[in-house]
Amino acid sequence: MKKTLVMCTSTGCLDFGPRRYDKYNIEIIPVRIIFNGKEYEEGPDFDPVKFYEELETIEDPKNHLPHTDMPKPEVVLSKFQKAVDEGYQEIIVIAISSGLGGTFNQLSLLAKEFEDKIKITVIDSRITCFGEGMLAIKAAQLLEEGKTTEEIVKEIEWIKARQEFIGIDGKLDYLIYNGRLRGAKAFMGRLLKMCPVIHFDRDGMIAPYMSIRTQRKALQKTCELLKDEILKDRDPKDYLLWHTYTGPDVVAELREIEKEYGIECNHEDVIMSPVSGCHNGPWLAGFCYFPIRREDEPLE
Repeated sequence: MKKTLVMCTSTGCLDFGPRRYDKYNIEIIPVRIIFNGKEYEEGPDFDPVKFYEELETIEDPKNHLPHTDMPKPEVVLSKFQKAVDEGYQEIIVIAISSGLGGTFNQLSLLAKEFEDKIKITVIDSRITCFGEGMLAIKAAQLLEEGKTTEEIVKEIEWIKARQEFIGIDGKLDYLIYNGRLRGAKAFMGRLLKMCPVIHFDRDGMIAPYMSIRTQRKALQKTCELLKDEILKDRDPKDYLLWHTYTGPDVVAELREIEKEYGIECNHEDVIMSPVSGCHNGPWLAGFCYFPIRREDEPLE
């Protein structure tokens, strides 16, 4: 069996998730964030809780938005070279959705520089945060089972076609400032105090599912959609479900409401990657759904 290393962009939240996954030794490729005139690499030294607390209190957020940038090329190349030096024959890279920026394309181009040294497979996760990270964990688990890269890619693609994020943005501010909600729609949304239910579409982009008056009703609709359209009659052993959030207040209300719908998460909550969360603001909360394929479910 070929010696294979799994890598994941920092937006996969592996630095912020449960520490039991550290045993898979997944290499993290840091994505950058620029905030208050300083540049940071997302990672364990960049505290997401403090970051979101600061976003809540920032004055004039329209003109002081945090910005993100792709990984430094020299950092990526050094990680690829290190894998070569350590005797790895293959690398599987799980990257933040190509619908959220240029990182996937950047990594794909940099991988070509190593074509004569090591086989590198870069996978577009079509999602971000711990849904992305769980794809890397799944790849590492399949490697332990002796699966080939080709088999792992097929399994990852099956999951990608079914995984979900659905939740709410408690305020429209950051969606408007980042250009995700424009013109009359933005004006009317703010005027009517609408609260959008958002999800990841199949192009790997965050998209409004619908807009609803009041945060509580939007959270109720989120739970309704999750139960009736995503979980349906699937057994809890055949999926992982957890909360993703940027601020504690909204997710606390979500926990209360989900009880009315009989929804139970079976995985620990994981805070949203600051690189991903800075585009949505500190008022996001929702569910990540990660399906586990049953033996009776074909890959093809």
